[in-house]
Amino acid sequence: MIFYELAKARYSCRKLTDKAIEPEKIERILQAAIAAPTAKNLQRYTIWQVQSPEAFDKLKQATPYTFGSALAFVIGAKKDGAFDRPFDNKNFAEIDAAIVATHLMLAVQDEGLGTTWVGWFDAPKMQELFPEMQGYELIAIFPVGYPAEGAKPSPRHEDRRAMSEVVVEL
Repeated sequence: MIFYELAKARYSCRKLTDKAIEPEKIERILQAAIAAPTAKNLQRYTIWQVQSPEAFDKLKQATPYTFGSALAFVIGAKKDGAFDRPFDNKNFAEIDAAIVATHLMLAVQDEGLGTTWVGWFDAPKMQELFPEMQGYELIAIFPVGYPAEGAKPSPRHEDRRAMSEVVVEL
């Protein structure tokens, strides 16, 4: 798929099936995510693949937004050791993790699957349920699955501000 077409075709799919996803698709999605650029290539993020029924049950305790899927990815940023911009000490861990998350989200679409960026979750509960997530800023959850019958973009999907409102020439 041409990138522009991929970017326009991607939508927040909130109706997924729990049909098993082929391992090679999962592998390509993860390869695309880890290909994402990070500040100074420090790669201070982790991707947790939540797939076992036990882990998925825990995930559902922290968010109701799994949309019928049986696979999810959680992206976390590790501030310790990430690039700090020297002029204002801005830490780039969360920015880097968001770039990784965007690559992952677009790769899901490219594989013919659906997902949405879930930000509505109880991060402290997640870290309690999954101790390996402690010490991370949890950025997003991506439930992943085949789009279910009737899945479609939100009616607002095509609504975009005019380019003249968001781009400023200097």
